[in-house]
Amino acid sequence: MRVAVVGAGVSGLTATKCCLDEGLEPTCFEQSQDIEGLWRYTEHIEAGRPSLYLSVISNSSKEMSAFSDFPFPEDFPVFLPNAQFLDYLQRYAEHFSLREHIKLGTTVVSIRKHADFATTGQWNVVTEAGGKQTSHVFDAVMVCSGNFSEPSLPLHCFPGIERFRGQYFHSRQYKHPDIFQGKRKAANSSPEPLTLLFQVTISTTRGSWLLSHVFEHGYPWDMVLNTRLMSLIKTNLPRPLPWWLLNYKLNQRFNHENYGLQPEKSCLVREPVLNDDLPSYILTGRITIKPGVKEFKDNSVVFHNCTEEEPIDVVVFCTGYNVSFPFLEESVVMVENKHASLYKYVFPTHLQKPTLAVLGLIKPLGGIMPVAEMQARWVSRVFKGLCQLPSQSVMEKEVNEQKKNQVRWFGLTFDEVLKTEWLVYLDTLASFIGAKPSVLGLLCTDPRLALTIFFGPCSPYQYRLGGPGRWEGARQAILTQWDRVLKPTRTRVPAASSSSFPSLLTVVGFLLLLAAVIFAFQ
Repeated sequence: MRVAVVGAGVSGLTATKCCLDEGLEPTCFEQSQDIEGLWRYTEHIEAGRPSLYLSVISNSSKEMSAFSDFPFPEDFPVFLPNAQFLDYLQRYAEHFSLREHIKLGTTVVSIRKHADFATTGQWNVVTEAGGKQTSHVFDAVMVCSGNFSEPSLPLHCFPGIERFRGQYFHSRQYKHPDIFQGKRKAANSSPEPLTLLFQVTISTTRGSWLLSHVFEHGYPWDMVLNTRLMSLIKTNLPRPLPWWLLNYKLNQRFNHENYGLQPEKSCLVREPVLNDDLPSYILTGRITIKPGVKEFKDNSVVFHNCTEEEPIDVVVFCTGYNVSFPFLEESVVMVENKHASLYKYVFPTHLQKPTLAVLGLIKPLGGIMPVAEMQARWVSRVFKGLCQLPSQSVMEKEVNEQKKNQVRWFGLTFDEVLKTEWLVYLDTLASFIGAKPSVLGLLCTDPRLALTIFFGPCSPYQYRLGGPGRWEGARQAILTQWDRVLKPTRTRVPAASSSSFPSLLTVVGFLLLLAAVIFAFQ
C-alpha cells in the first residue's frame, strides 16, 4: 500500500516511520532542502514554510516531548534550543532509516480524488521539483503540513491601522531583536527581545495565566501537571473545582491580578503563556500590560479603558495562524471558523473511504510530538485495515458535539478550537490500537511501574509497554526518566544531596490539599 506523506516535519517524520512499522510504503514530500521545517532556523522567511526566531526554546520538556521509542540523549538540556531539537529529529530520521523515503525539494501541488475513489480510495498527487511536475497515484495520504505557515493578520479588527506611520508585522516575520534596538514595541503575546528594548507594551484583551518552565520544586511544568492523577482530577471532579485548584496553584507564584494578567473568565480553559521572565520585566518597568487596542493613530495607540495615547514605534501582531490546505480540494477537508471538521482531529468524516488523514492539527497543553506519533500509529493501522472507524453519522455527531464543547470551553478565537486535554486524547487513540497501559493490571504484576505511571509524569514511553509497536526499552525509559531530567542540571552535587526525583510525599501532600478543598466545597 503506497502512502503519500506531505511534509517532513515532526508529524511527517513519525508518519513515515509508523507506515514502515506497519509494512506500508511511504513517500514523504518535503518542499525545503532538509527535514523539519518548523525547527530549522533560516534567516529569511520562505513562502509556505513555518518560521521561527533564532532563540526559540521548546515549551515542553524533553521527556514529555520525545517519540515513544526514542528518548532524547540524557545530556541534552531539559528544555531544548531549536538547534538541539533539530539534532534530535535528525538522529530519529537516521536511526529509523527514514531519509531514503523522503524526497526533498519537492512541493505537493495538488491532491485530488482518483476517478474510481469510491471503489479504491486512491488519490492523484501532483508534485513539483526543479520546475518539473510529476503525477502519482497513492492508495492513501497523510497530510503533515502543520498550521504555522499562513499567518492570521486581521487588520480590519484594528481601527486606524492604515494611518499608523510606524512599522507593523506578524510575529512570523520576527527573527532576532536587532530591528527593535532603541524602539518601543506593542505586542499581544510575551515578547522575546525584551532586554534590548527601551519599552515593551503587551496588549491583551482577555488576559492569560502564566506558566514557567520551572514549576514546583524546580521540576519541569509538564512533568508535574501532565500526570494520570492530575488528569483524573481534572476530568472527573465538577468542572469549577479542578480549575479552581489550577488557578490557586498558578497564583502561588505571583498574583496575576496584581500584574494585569488575570484572565477575564478564569473558569474557561485558555492556553497559558509559558515565560520565565515576564513578572520580573513587569516589576522592573521594562514591560507594561495594557488592555486590547481601541484604535491606532499616526504614532501612537489608544487602548480600551485608557484615556492617554501610548507612543509606539513598532507593532508585532501575535494573532495566530489560519488553517489552510492549498493543495487540497475544499470539499476534502472543510474549514469553518478556522476549524477543520475532522473526527478525532484526524479523519474527514464524509469520505467514502478513510484513506486521507490530517496529522498535528491540534494544540493540547503538552508536547505535540507524542500526539502526532499516536495519530500516525492509529492512522497507519486504519489504512492497513487493522482498525475500523465508526459510521459517518457517528463521526459527524461526535464532531458536532466537540464543536459545541469547544465553544463553551474555549470560544472560537484564532486557534482556540484546536485545544484538547492532552492525556485523555492520547489514551483515547492508544485504546484504538491496543496500546493504552493498564495501571490496574500492572499493579498486580509490576507495582513499582504502576505507581510510577499513575503518580508520575505521563511520559510517551507508557504507550510502548504493550500492544502493537511494543518496545522492550519502555519500562526502563519510564523508571529512569527523572535521571535524564537531572543529568544536565546536577553538574554540582553537594555531599549531602537529596533524592534526584520527586517522592511520593509530594503526591500525598497534594492529595491532602485536594481532600481539604473538596471538604470546603461540600
